[in-house]
Amino acid sequence: MAVTVRLPSALRRQAGDRPAVDVELPSRATLGDLLDVLAAAHPGLERRLRDERGGLRRYVNFFVDGEECRRLAGADTPLDGAREVQIIPSVAGGSGTMGA
Repeated sequence: MAVTVRLPSALRRQAGDRPAVDVELPSRATLGDLLDVLAAAHPGLERRLRDERGGLRRYVNFFVDGEECRRLAGADTPLDGAREVQIIPSVAGGSGTMGA
């Protein structure tokens, strides 16, 4: 099964300046399996996506066909039938007020 991984501009350099990468996976693969394949093909992405223990980085969001994976099963989220995984870094900061 093929899954398209959409990358934010901050991570594209580690994947050959591409906005998306197609990853071929066996059936019954999980998000963690996809990240293993992605890391093997693009080693620079590994430390940006997972921490030293192999867990998903806290400030990186992974969406499987539009569903945030932490609401599903995290790295164990099954990808059966999934077409797209989107990686979005969290945005934090600001002055605490909105508008001017």
